[in-house]
Amino acid sequence: MESAISVTGLIKRYGGKAVLDGVDLQVARGSVCALLGPNGAAKTTAVRILTTLTRPDGGRVEVAGIDVVRRPREVRRRIGLIGQQPAVDDVLGARQNLVLFARLHHLGRRAAGIRADDLLEQVGLADTGTTPVRQFSGGMRRRLDIAAGLVLAPEVLFLDEPTIGLDPAGRRDVWEAIRALVASGTTVLLTTQYLEEAEQLADDVCVLDGGRVVARGTPRELTAAIGGDRLELVVTDPARAREAALLAEQVAAPGPVADAVGSGERVVVPLARRRGVVGDVVRALDEAGIAVDDVVLRPTTLDEAYLKITGADDARTEVPA
Repeated sequence: MESAISVTGLIKRYGGKAVLDGVDLQVARGSVCALLGPNGAAKTTAVRILTTLTRPDGGRVEVAGIDVVRRPREVRRRIGLIGQQPAVDDVLGARQNLVLFARLHHLGRRAAGIRADDLLEQVGLADTGTTPVRQFSGGMRRRLDIAAGLVLAPEVLFLDEPTIGLDPAGRRDVWEAIRALVASGTTVLLTTQYLEEAEQLADDVCVLDGGRVVARGTPRELTAAIGGDRLELVVTDPARAREAALLAEQVAAPGPVADAVGSGERVVVPLARRRGVVGDVVRALDEAGIAVDDVVLRPTTLDEAYLKITGADDARTEVPA
């Protein structure tokens, strides 16, 4: 599939230290790629290079098929960038803001008005009228920011921490706006600290740490790489928890761990997803006379995969690129 973003061997140094040290990244057109990593992982530096705001010290970077070093002006005509800080005017209404941005991009008065109306409809703000932006909720303001970044209908949109500081409702508003953009063909690269956000939006996830890509894949591929699902059982009689764990281990997979919970006992059994395993475990416990109060099959989360990949002990989980 043709790439909207192509990065090969990207290097960026500050004070002799490589903050990006041979980064490779491919983002398919019409997809969402989430760039993850701990604070200081140079995610924002990577975005600044991709958007022509910072020059790399090595490697090759193309956005929308254009070299960002050799032809930066052409790249800028094809991209949109939404930073962490709001770019809209609090005094103006949503439509006035978008008309202003359109005029700054040299659209005529009539074309600016038409574009503003289209964008307001696209991000769900068409009914805001002349209400000043200062009266908007956080989610509404962020959606307007996204609309401002779409004035020139960019092929590729960069979102740096798009929902930082928003409440859950505001985050959902922004997610809906991003999904609508991708459905219309826009490619999105976003940096985020919210693992749920990456799971909800991203087709592909790239984890940066120590200046390198340490993991790459779909959210499901990353979670599968660090282990399978878990079967959690709460047995009625705490005295039989160990017995239940051993029996579940025999039926499902090695490595059960028991933790006391409430009046019962929680048994956690790692297992590989396979048809019928939950029923097999429950039947085995029933035949042994071990009563179970609760049974839950829990998939490994992206949060757990991320913590494993970027753990404080510097352990690394290798994930095929």
